[in-house]
Amino acid sequence: MKKLNKYTVTAALPYANGPIHIGHLAGVYFPADVFVRYLRRKKIDVIFICGSDEHGVPIAMQAKKEKKTPKEIVNKYHYMIKGCFNDFGIEFDHYSRTSTKIHHEISTSFFKKLHEKKKIFEKVSEQYYDQKAKQFLADRYISGTCPHCKNEEAYGDQCESCGISLNPEDLINPKSTISGSFPILKKTKHWYFPLNQYQEFLEKWILHKKNWKVNVYGQAKSWLTQGLKSRAITRDLNWGIPVPKYKGKVLYVWFEAPIGYISSTIEWARKKKIDWKPYWKDERTKLIQFIGKDNIVFHCIIFPVTLKAYNSGYILPDQILANEFLHLENKKISTSKNWAVWGHEYLKDFPNQQDSLRYILISNMPEKKDNNFNWKDFQRKNNTELVAVLGNFVNRSLTLIQKYNKGIVPVPEMLSIKDKKILKKIKNYPKHIGKLIESYRFRESLACFMDLARLGNKYLTEEEPWNKKIKKRVNTILYVSLQIVGVLAQLSEPFLPYTAKKILSMLRLKIFFWNKIKNIEEILCPGHVLEKPTFLFKKIKNESIEKQMKKLEKKFLKK
Repeated sequence: MKKLNKYTVTAALPYANGPIHIGHLAGVYFPADVFVRYLRRKKIDVIFICGSDEHGVPIAMQAKKEKKTPKEIVNKYHYMIKGCFNDFGIEFDHYSRTSTKIHHEISTSFFKKLHEKKKIFEKVSEQYYDQKAKQFLADRYISGTCPHCKNEEAYGDQCESCGISLNPEDLINPKSTISGSFPILKKTKHWYFPLNQYQEFLEKWILHKKNWKVNVYGQAKSWLTQGLKSRAITRDLNWGIPVPKYKGKVLYVWFEAPIGYISSTIEWARKKKIDWKPYWKDERTKLIQFIGKDNIVFHCIIFPVTLKAYNSGYILPDQILANEFLHLENKKISTSKNWAVWGHEYLKDFPNQQDSLRYILISNMPEKKDNNFNWKDFQRKNNTELVAVLGNFVNRSLTLIQKYNKGIVPVPEMLSIKDKKILKKIKNYPKHIGKLIESYRFRESLACFMDLARLGNKYLTEEEPWNKKIKKRVNTILYVSLQIVGVLAQLSEPFLPYTAKKILSMLRLKIFFWNKIKNIEEILCPGHVLEKPTFLFKKIKNESIEKQMKKLEKKFLKK
């Protein structure tokens, strides 16, 4: 068995047609960030790659809506999205965009080689054409009734109600989203990928992936069971990557966008002056992809087939991870109806409380089924868990050490059986939490972390050092408590990076590599001087929640 060399972790490229909302954060970006932070702490060579997806119909539609050019739209939202990720502590090694010169070159080179090697073919077909707007209608420019669930607002590529992938011809009563008129069928030429020729290859690759998430494996298997068909990889649009030598035709966004992971890596490597190939062409490298549920087919079928057909030694994903959907106040998040909590707006309304949202969204992550976010639950978890458990334990421990030992870690005297059990127990947490993260069970790993905070809180409450008259016993209790605080400081970083930084600063500790946490005898040695404590979290008041509810309803009613 070949020894693992590196990890390449990608997070789905967000469309630059709007800001990031809590569904995106809970579904893709927080789990990916937790995983990568953990790998870095394990001293594993890992790159974390992402970038803005700046082509496709949604961009052109948003440009029409805002009466701007597509370029103005992508510039506006690219920087907004990038800033939002940065403010929430999501640490990409490289965050690029698909409008870069290098991405145009790489994705065009894929098309050219596939064309030269006759891996794609030209075909004239009839497609919907809007006579009023005088243009062919790409998938998202057509809406109609879903043939499966009868949702009357399905798009030509997908029904957002039942999640099924569609072709425009599948829709009942299709109409143009540009003019509202009923389109006609008109002949046009496009390039097609014969996916059916890769059926056997995909079956061999996918059907033994029993360790994949049920939703990912199930959806991919369903596509294979139905039998793959040829799929167009070009579109009649003016906005996108031009098809060489053909005016008015661009590469289909779901052909070129996943290639953005590669072009982003190459761009990163050139800046670092290192070789990018080991991250994409070494069999010892693990490719892990975090995506949205609605992108499963593109990452499980189209992208792997593209890499296979290109035939240049690219590795295939080891894991493709997609969560279910996060709802808001028991309704489906809808960007078109403005029923969402936007990341950049949250940061304005709750300054310096990034970790509160990270905590609530990770603890509520829709890993196996759709889940719900509501503001009252956000308030409750923040106040009863972050403030009353984690924050309270850390603050009490550090306040007591200031009071009873001038902020200096004391020498433990006689350790009781209970003390010894706790000191032994806390050493198991890094390994257990690490295993859960490696198994992509992020909710459980965070819950385990909070169990340690509860253990500390319970220990301090039961031992009552403030009521002890023997100084030696007080010192021992505080010593044990501080060891728990030290482990919490180290383990919090993947989940709550801002909080970890605060606790480590108060403890005057550096961040350890993960394996060192369980192996070190004492996180905080006797005689170590601590800083004075500051509060980690703020209570969220009823007025703040009421304000959010009113804001949500007001925006929704406006729509």
